[in-house]
Amino acid sequence: MMDEIFEQPSALERTFRAEREHAAEFSRFSRRRNFRLIVLVARGTSDNAATFGRYLLEIATGIPVSLAAPSVHTIYHARLDFRQTLVVGISQSGEGTDINRVLRSARRQGAYTLAITNEARSTMARLVDDVFLVRAGRQHSVAATKTYTGQLMVLYLLAAALGSHVTLESISEIPARAKQALGLEEELRELVERYRYMRVCTVVARGINYANAFELALKLMETCYVVAERFSSADFRHGPIALIERDFPVILLMPPGRTFRDLASLAGRLDELRAETLIFSSEGARLPRATRSVRVPGEIPEIYSPIPYIIPGQLFAASLAEVKGLDPDKPRSLHIVTRTV
Repeated sequence: MMDEIFEQPSALERTFRAEREHAAEFSRFSRRRNFRLIVLVARGTSDNAATFGRYLLEIATGIPVSLAAPSVHTIYHARLDFRQTLVVGISQSGEGTDINRVLRSARRQGAYTLAITNEARSTMARLVDDVFLVRAGRQHSVAATKTYTGQLMVLYLLAAALGSHVTLESISEIPARAKQALGLEEELRELVERYRYMRVCTVVARGINYANAFELALKLMETCYVVAERFSSADFRHGPIALIERDFPVILLMPPGRTFRDLASLAGRLDELRAETLIFSSEGARLPRATRSVRVPGEIPEIYSPIPYIIPGQLFAASLAEVKGLDPDKPRSLHIVTRTV
């Protein structure tokens, strides 16, 4: 897992260079098709990438985005009208049975289908109309890292193709920002000693980083066997905050930007409740009082922050697994390819 975390800058650069012209071609094609709806289909870590894609694509393009419920197709056999719809399947392996069945069904019902996958020869790549390849190289660790950020990179390219608020120039800076974030490794290796005996926690974010709350929580569950709940800061106030008592661990992802004030307000309330708060924010941000904080290097516009902000989370999870005496590459009961219907 740690090796693959450190492969991310080069994998991101490779994906960007290989797919940017494809994105330009798809931009011209999409103007002719005039998509009125985008539907994203995924499971597991890829589902977290899809959640990110929902925020990004709606913000960047103005096109409504929905996350598909595969069971509607695979169990209930519903027939949906997908005319003028772009249906995007997201899968590391391209072999998720239910995801591929949704794509087949959507194509029959009038959708234009697109795959985001790391495997060019996969079932998914063969059955769709178009494929954007994640150039992450072979995934050896069960816990996905480089394929997750690679999927986010492709979603940025898709957003640039479909709208004007995300630019190729800004996307091209992401690999260097990812490399900077890797410089936090030693700090995080020291920090995780404090959390060696952590069994439960909550991860909170909002907006464009909401998906990262799910992804970091998933990594803590997969590799550290920590029961990690995840919430938006808005939803957290609607009930889950009742969980908080003295020393309860809460991780907050709060880059400067539109969501910062709300998350800072929540962090202040958590401090009043004597929670154990760990804040991930930027070097220059003025933070509320917290038990611990991690400063992500550089000044990063909020919309481009998810990849640089999940990398310290990945380092945190991998390092915590090691101090707990666990092997993050081989979580119990898990496999890289999971087939569900």
